[in-house]
Amino acid sequence: MTRKWNYPTITSEEKRQGSELARRFANCPPVSDLLVQRGITTIAAAEKFFHPSLRDLHDPFLMPDMDKAVDRLNRAMGAKEKIMIYGDYDVDGTTAVALVYRYLQNFYSELDFYIPTRYDEGYGISRKSIDYVAEQGVKLVIILDCGIKAIDEIKYAAERGIDFIICDHHVPDDELPPAVAILNPKLEGSPYPCPHLSGCGVGYKLMQAFSISNGIATAELESMLDLVAVSIAADIVPMIDENRVMAYMGLKRLNTNPNMGLRAIIRTCGLGGKELTISDVIFKIGPRINASGRMQSGREAVELLVARDAKDAARKSLAIDQYNKDRKELDKRITEEANAILEARGEMHSPKKSIVIYNKDWHKGIIGIVASRLTELYYKPSVVLTLANGLATGSSRSVHGFDIYKAVDSARDLLENFGGHPYAVGLSLKEENIPAFTQRFEEYVAANILPEQMMPQIDIDAFLTFSEITPEFVSTLRLFNPFGPGNQKPTFCTRRVKDFGTSKLVGRNLEHIKLELVDDTSGRVINGIAFNMAQYFEHIHSGRPFNICYTIEENKHQNASSSLQLMVKQIRTVME
Repeated sequence: MTRKWNYPTITSEEKRQGSELARRFANCPPVSDLLVQRGITTIAAAEKFFHPSLRDLHDPFLMPDMDKAVDRLNRAMGAKEKIMIYGDYDVDGTTAVALVYRYLQNFYSELDFYIPTRYDEGYGISRKSIDYVAEQGVKLVIILDCGIKAIDEIKYAAERGIDFIICDHHVPDDELPPAVAILNPKLEGSPYPCPHLSGCGVGYKLMQAFSISNGIATAELESMLDLVAVSIAADIVPMIDENRVMAYMGLKRLNTNPNMGLRAIIRTCGLGGKELTISDVIFKIGPRINASGRMQSGREAVELLVARDAKDAARKSLAIDQYNKDRKELDKRITEEANAILEARGEMHSPKKSIVIYNKDWHKGIIGIVASRLTELYYKPSVVLTLANGLATGSSRSVHGFDIYKAVDSARDLLENFGGHPYAVGLSLKEENIPAFTQRFEEYVAANILPEQMMPQIDIDAFLTFSEITPEFVSTLRLFNPFGPGNQKPTFCTRRVKDFGTSKLVGRNLEHIKLELVDDTSGRVINGIAFNMAQYFEHIHSGRPFNICYTIEENKHQNASSSLQLMVKQIRTVME
């Protein structure tokens, strides 16, 4: 699909603000532009950005109700009450439960954890889970990555003498559950400086506050930042502020001495001996942890993440890897079925601005992935629904810049339940309400989505010549890691490049181009790869110039030298 290229613009005010940076990085001019685009305009701010430190984490007691949460936890431990650590079945929820459960185990034994089943109980808190908790004699539940909308359920729990501490990061409603404490950086009026924590990140802040209140050194807690890094990457929360600090430190842990369960997954993925990046977490580690909750039970993921025996961890990792293989097969089949339905509808040429699709036989654990696939293919906000426990249950995904939470919220009177983020929302409704929901959802999207939001775009951060891709520049670029929303991997544009004469088609069907390129500023040959762009090969092979936009990738293995390659996102031919 052709994408619009958005070229970089640095205003005169930004140039003025970044003048100090421009002097500091005079040998690498693009670096100062990249920093200014991220709101970094001084040498001191750049040093802080390039060298994240745990000293930059915020005081957890800035979060509303943190003092109440810590006080209730301390009282529960002092009274020898049984505590249940409860979480969602996705990566964010299971890593959060593993972190809080594992950390508190160092100081307290009356602990258990609970992950609801996607198919019997669904998302969040159910009366069934509360009844189970009550039967176990639990007096305090710490719930992670869910609970912010469970008003009736927490009222029911209170009637049974069970207190809740909610650690959530989803968008809250005006009415809040009657929990003893609600830790959510998105609460209206919250002074907490970083509102975009992951669910596991909120759990980490609770444990940080617990440690401070009890005078406990934080080294043990900090050793669990690998779990937080996995949650940040998998839940795609903004890679800014303390999220970036925790992801940076967590990645260091993943690459040196990871959690035993994560180490087993890393080996199962075939990533052993490789320097792990956020992309590895997103595309290799995260999907395997998620597959447990999608295909079977999220509890198995937690059991892996809290494992203390290497053989047990290896066995559990292999089981989860098989779930992921099964998930891939289902994902492929259901996506193909959904595409066939939409093609029959003529969706590619439909004037509608959104997609809502329902099939009662689709696997509930896969529909979120299918919604993502449809959004990528048709570039429209998409809702995919299936039947579960008597309700049409689904997931939605959005295009860049469009708040799908508000779109779903516009039809809340038709829904039984919903919750999520601006780019992803889970929802359930009665089957008979699907037509009305489809119409209402489309009306909201059509009235609010901007034309440019329905066209895939590439934001180019800077123009580069090949002479500017120096070892010093690449070394400095490495310091921009870890990448994610709010700190995306820089995309560059080089104009009027030419084939060195040795580019060639590769791939089983010769669908990719292995590029060897030069430009007019340097005699240096730069390697690149352009996936699924074989249609440009004739132009390239002819020696005519073309423009490329790309990211700079390093292929670096432990104990091996690094090689540089351009990952080409798109090619544009130009006239001589």
